[in-house]
Amino acid sequence: MSEHPAELRSVNLPSAADAIELKHLRAFVAVADELNFGRAAARLYVSQSALSRQIQALERLIGCPLLLRSTHRVELTLAGEALLGAAGPLLADLNDAITLTRAAGGEVSTRLAQLWNAVLHDGHAGVAQLREAYEALNAQFPVPEATKVRPVQAGGVSALTVSAGTDTLPDFLHLHGGGLIAGSAFGYRPLAGALAAATGATVLLPDYRLAPEHPFPAGLDDAVAAYRWLLDQGADPGKLTVGGDSAGGGLAVSLLLRLEQQGLPRPARAVLLCPSVNVVAAPQDTPVARWLSLYSGAHPRTDPLLSILEADLSGLPPTLVQTGTGDVILHETRRFVDRATEHGANVQLDLYPVSTHVFHLFWSFLPEAADALEQIGRFLGSTDTTAAAEAG
Repeated sequence: MSEHPAELRSVNLPSAADAIELKHLRAFVAVADELNFGRAAARLYVSQSALSRQIQALERLIGCPLLLRSTHRVELTLAGEALLGAAGPLLADLNDAITLTRAAGGEVSTRLAQLWNAVLHDGHAGVAQLREAYEALNAQFPVPEATKVRPVQAGGVSALTVSAGTDTLPDFLHLHGGGLIAGSAFGYRPLAGALAAATGATVLLPDYRLAPEHPFPAGLDDAVAAYRWLLDQGADPGKLTVGGDSAGGGLAVSLLLRLEQQGLPRPARAVLLCPSVNVVAAPQDTPVARWLSLYSGAHPRTDPLLSILEADLSGLPPTLVQTGTGDVILHETRRFVDRATEHGANVQLDLYPVSTHVFHLFWSFLPEAADALEQIGRFLGSTDTTAAAEAG
């Protein structure tokens, strides 16, 4: 008979099957697939310690060890192999059911539209209102567990470093989106945290100056200063990545062109997320055209650092470009990729079946965004920079 107090014997404790949660099974399957806690944690956007706790909880609930761990390897026990054989198809069926349900109800598309509409509902809104709405959009997304954020002065530019719990020199310079008039390093912590978790990189997020207070080339000058700071700190250009999303993606290309002009060592790779590179030729009388005109100001629009689609793109490093099939600026992204390819640059365009701009922002609930982030991790993990854009 149990020696527990009577009040505990009366508690209706759940059975092991009732207590096991999907997060336990997803954690186990990820570790079983990778046979590596670090890679599995990055895949799930959690810390290794959190992942270990989930596995330990699952083993306690089932009542037997599922994994054999040593300093150098992870192996499945016989019980683990049995669970993997059953859990894999179970989770696949569940994912299929969720996908079908979402497709039938249009839940994801509706949610994405609602999130973006909150920013773009009034194309005539002032800059202050747009900035506030863009910050509110990003504030709705979670920062991955165990993300470490630290403020730095990167060559005189206020910035944040974002990593998956490590404290290393940044090796991924990301320029945030926002039409070059909105957005901030603080607001982009969720996306930068997801990038860090998926790639193992430490991300540097500069708070580059924004238009209209600071038109071209102020933001570009800040991006160059941040890159120079990385070099001054001892960063190896052969291990650096420059990236950006939306208008920040276009700014990242301008940065790469400026580095070539100044004879500075280029980074090993570039990652452009739904890049907006059509700053000077956006359709007239549209909100985007009005916003971007604030950035270009009175500067000659023939400047190749501003008119990217007219620039010589032959000096780009291996570049991964990701966008959605329904992105409103897909046409200009394709034009950029085609022109870069014509100039001999090694550029890969990955298309995802989504209809929203910068879908990566929605990684916490959009499967395609999580897949895209994992692909970035594979791209950065390629050791052959000449073939990096073919990493799959």
